[in-house]
Amino acid sequence: MPHRITEECLACGICMDECPNGAISEGDDIYVINPDVCDDCGTCTDVCPNEGAIVEE
Repeated sequence: MPHRITEECLACGICMDECPNGAISEGDDIYVINPDVCDDCGTCTDVCPNEGAIVEE
């Protein structure tokens, strides 16, 4: 199941830089994950400095 970035996002960009699939992009206020590209690898949650900013859908 793909991940989702919540309003807890600090917009630091670390997740986008580290995503091996290129599934993360800048949104209006926070980053967003394209569920069609996300393969649920969990890299984004591993590198995110803000617990709770990225959750499983």
